[in-house]
Amino acid sequence: KYRQVACFIAASRAIADVLAADGVPKARITVVHDGIDVERVMHVPAADLHREFWFPRGAPVLVNVAALVPHKGQKFLVDAMARVRRTIADAQLVIFGEGELRGALEAQIRELGLDKHVVLAGFREDVLGLTRSADLFVLSSVTEGLGSTLLDAMAMGLAVAGTRAGGIPEAVEEGVTGVLVPPGNSEALADAIVRLLGDAAIRTRMGEAGRARVRAEFGVDRLVEGTLAAYRQYAR
Repeated sequence: KYRQVACFIAASRAIADVLAADGVPKARITVVHDGIDVERVMHVPAADLHREFWFPRGAPVLVNVAALVPHKGQKFLVDAMARVRRTIADAQLVIFGEGELRGALEAQIRELGLDKHVVLAGFREDVLGLTRSADLFVLSSVTEGLGSTLLDAMAMGLAVAGTRAGGIPEAVEEGVTGVLVPPGNSEALADAIVRLLGDAAIRTRMGEAGRARVRAEFGVDRLVEGTLAAYRQYAR
């Protein structure tokens, strides 16, 4: 089937590398980064995570938005939360999304005694508004094309604690818009979370840098322009 395709549009350089490794000639691959409607996301009204989930006032809240499937790595994030609470006892985590691992994650949360600190919130239509009031966005993926939820969080001005999986480093600039750790490393992820939760000034600075980066590099206009350019190139 690949031989019948004139052009492959990859949402990240990481995906382009996978295609090339599968035998697709690099000359037939064009990278057009995923994009979001930055202005719309920026102006979504904030909803109150603390009120919605009965968290103590002032407790720091982390948000993860991803399907509950193996490659999103939430089992490492839950394990990291147990480590985080040794330093920041009132830290809270909300995971938005649904999937096959719900039962396994619920069991893990119970075993680690995190019932009052980790919420599996399922699908929510108001996820953007709720994410907006978080203190930190966390993406624990083991593999990832790029991550549109990551771009949403950056557009809202949230600092990111994430992994170096797939295309994530193409969006998150290490030490500038967030902190990246090796995939599947709960201890390193916990250390990154503790570091960021412990310094509001760093989170603010990274959040502002992240918003500027998304506006400059990952807006929907750039996505459309890049896609049209690819069609024009291969329509000749």
